[in-house]
Amino acid sequence: MYYSRMNSTTATQLSFFKLLKAAHALEERLESSLAEVGLSSAKFGALNQLVQAREPLSLSELASRVACVRSNITQLVDRLETDGLVRRVSDPEDRRSVRAEVTQLGRDRHGAGAARVDAIQKGFSETINDADRDALERALSALRP
Repeated sequence: MYYSRMNSTTATQLSFFKLLKAAHALEERLESSLAEVGLSSAKFGALNQLVQAREPLSLSELASRVACVRSNITQLVDRLETDGLVRRVSDPEDRRSVRAEVTQLGRDRHGAGAARVDAIQKGFSETINDADRDALERALSALRP
């Protein structure tokens, strides 16, 4: 009984570390591909939210949409602005507030990044069959809080 329980625990631990390794490999592939078009996953995520919004967003709203704290979004928008991908504009409803607006260069770079993300997703989809995809989805669902 002890040995079978230990083997099950060991197998679960190995699966856990394999999952972490696979997630890191996928993240590295994504970061590398986005870097080829001058983006990081954080920059792409922020641009994606701004493009989808179709209007300038307050930094608080953008922070909420990309799930980060306000101070981090300020630094991210600073980097995006330095790269010419966004600009800060006045908030017409609150003079104390500013909004982030995607520039044409930002839209172009977002399009290039989206093509990279789509290619990685397509490649992933082509390497995993339906049964494995269902098993992965069940495993990932079990990890969600």
